[in-house]
Amino acid sequence: MPDETAESKSPKHTKKQTALFIIGLTAMLAGVGILGFFAVRKAVRWFRKQQLMRENYVVEIPAIGLQAPVLEGTEQAILRQAAGHFPGCGSFGSGNYCIAAHSSPLYKEYFNPLKNAETGMEIRLYNVEKDFVTYIISEMQYVAPSDTWVLDDFGDDRITLITCNDDGSERLVVTGMLRNDSPA
Repeated sequence: MPDETAESKSPKHTKKQTALFIIGLTAMLAGVGILGFFAVRKAVRWFRKQQLMRENYVVEIPAIGLQAPVLEGTEQAILRQAAGHFPGCGSFGSGNYCIAAHSSPLYKEYFNPLKNAETGMEIRLYNVEKDFVTYIISEMQYVAPSDTWVLDDFGDDRITLITCNDDGSERLVVTGMLRNDSPA
């Protein structure tokens, strides 16, 4: 004869406990799904960046870990995926080669490290063939968004990197002069 007292003593799950278990399991699965989504998104962005860097110019400041593909143009569609070269502003190793990129978390954040740059650091610009010229940072300044004179040709060979400050009210402008022994 089955022992009815043993069966009646076994723990019974209440509806409340079952509901809490289902809610907890759902929250855990949702969290794993969200983490997976962001991991995949980050991996796709990394692969896309690598592809862009193989197929285009690349600007880098090794001392601060800045590395960004450079596309031609500064329209928002370009700046959403890379840094952009201002058309008509210098050429590889010649004139005032001007590049803009976002430093906002809303975009690719390519120029986020730029605020950590210091005078004397090297900036390298690679062309599609992966030849490069080296610039030395000579000046860092904040200017108003309307100060387009930073794009002018100053009669020397330089690179100008431009991004927004943290609240977007000013532009951080980093200027590097072509190093004398750089093959231009």
